[in-house]
Amino acid sequence: MRKTAVVTGASSGIGAATARRLAAEGFNVVLAARRRDRLDELAKKITDEVPGTTLGGRPGPAGPGGAVVPVTLDVTSQESVDALAAAVGGCHVLVNNAGGAVGLDAVAEADLDDWRTMYETNVLGLVRVTKALLPKLIESGAGHVVNITSLAGHVAYEGGAGYNAAKFGAYAVNEVMRLELVAEPVRITEVAPGLVKTEEFSLVRFKGDAEKAEKPYEGVPEPLVAEDVADCVAWAVTRPPHVNIDRIDVQPRVQAAPYKLHREG
Repeated sequence: MRKTAVVTGASSGIGAATARRLAAEGFNVVLAARRRDRLDELAKKITDEVPGTTLGGRPGPAGPGGAVVPVTLDVTSQESVDALAAAVGGCHVLVNNAGGAVGLDAVAEADLDDWRTMYETNVLGLVRVTKALLPKLIESGAGHVVNITSLAGHVAYEGGAGYNAAKFGAYAVNEVMRLELVAEPVRITEVAPGLVKTEEFSLVRFKGDAEKAEKPYEGVPEPLVAEDVADCVAWAVTRPPHVNIDRIDVQPRVQAAPYKLHREG
């Protein structure tokens, strides 16, 4: 039976790249995010790229390329998460990618609404979706939860307190799940990227200010791209079922820590 993967935050960036990669690896892929128009575009792209892929319908064996199913999802809404769980048949892999950073303020100037947004998506959203799909993951007999966190969840940096706190929280949830589910047929993996240049992450962080959004990447010769992180996810989920990859830290060669980058010029 073909395995089904659910990818949250699939409308852009790491989520979209992961969905494309898992489809190419032969998974049925459920694309889950708020922006349905972006999901529909991505689904069409995947069906064009991966031979034999079919679009729509309940995921299941659907030709050599598998099925691609867009599902509108807001991870901050329990009703939306419940609808996702109802729409998904079996589930073997869950990639919790929805989240992100908002703001770069010092603690003394913290915007608590920004902090609340980050906690709601990066931590509570991760828990909502995992809780909803965990019975299906266990039932599959070889489930796998991959949580996309960040090096910011392991190393603090100035201006990052809100994002640090949220990603430290996601890391803690990941660690506890690994302990609590050790007797179940479910693997738990954390992928913690460093500097990744995508079309939206930094733009969202700086609330649409394109000039500020480019600053983190200035002088960095080769930041990671979304496909680099997707490659890590694909490698982890295609290991034999008895092999658990606990954590993958991935960053550009020129990055040694969230606050330590070599910049040219």
